[in-house]
Amino acid sequence: MKKILIIEDDEVLLETLGVALESENFKILTTRHGKEGLQLALQEAPDLIVADWVLPGMTGLDICKALRAQGKRVPVILLSGKKKEEVDKVIGLEIGADDYLTKPFGTREFTARVKAVLRRAEERKGKEEELGEVSFGDVTLHFKKQTAHKGGREIHLTSKEFELLRYLISNEGEVVSRERILNEVWGYDKFPTTRTVDTFLHNLRKKIEDVPSRPRHLLTVPWAGYKFQK
Repeated sequence: MKKILIIEDDEVLLETLGVALESENFKILTTRHGKEGLQLALQEAPDLIVADWVLPGMTGLDICKALRAQGKRVPVILLSGKKKEEVDKVIGLEIGADDYLTKPFGTREFTARVKAVLRRAEERKGKEEELGEVSFGDVTLHFKKQTAHKGGREIHLTSKEFELLRYLISNEGEVVSRERILNEVWGYDKFPTTRTVDTFLHNLRKKIEDVPSRPRHLLTVPWAGYKFQK
C-alpha cells in the first residue's frame, strides 16, 4: 500500500483530500504545519507528498527544497492558489516539484494526478536502473546513484535534471520537441510551459558544457526542439 503525506492547513480541504485518497486504497499521513510536515517526510519515508504552497511554519516550496537538498527524491505535488504563470516562474527555477495543482480543483483530478506522478516515479526508477552509467566528454552520469562528475569533480544536478538528461540521452541523435519533453519528463503536455524546458536546458548547459553558449552535447534545433549527442 502506497503511503502519501498531505500537508495542508485548510482543515476541510485536508479531510477531503485524505478521504479521496483513502477511497483509492492509499495510506494517509496528514499535518497542517509545514515544519511538522518536513519531519514526517523524513521520518516516515512516504511514497509521495502533497503540500500546500502557503503553510504555517514552513512553506511547501521550502519543504520541497529541503528534501531535495538532502537527496530525497520522493515525488512532491504542490497545491497553490497562485496564478499558473506565477507557479511556472518558480518551478522553472528548479524547485524540484513533480507536479502542481492550482486551486480550486476536483477530487477526481487530484487523485488522477497522484496516480500519474506515482506511475512516472516507478517508470523513472526502472529506466534509470536500465541506463546505469553514461559518459560523454569529461562528464560521467550515474543514474541509479544520482551522481554526476565533470572533469573528475562532482557537480550537483536536481532529480528533474537527471530525468531530463536521461530522456535526451535515451533518444540520442533524435530531435525531440519541447512539447514531447514536457509530456515525457513532466507528464503533462501543458505542464508547466515550454519555456520551463528552455530554462532547464539553459541551466544544464552551464553545469555540463565547457562553453555553455556553444554546446557540444545539448543542442538546440531551431523551430524543432533539442537533441543530445556525444
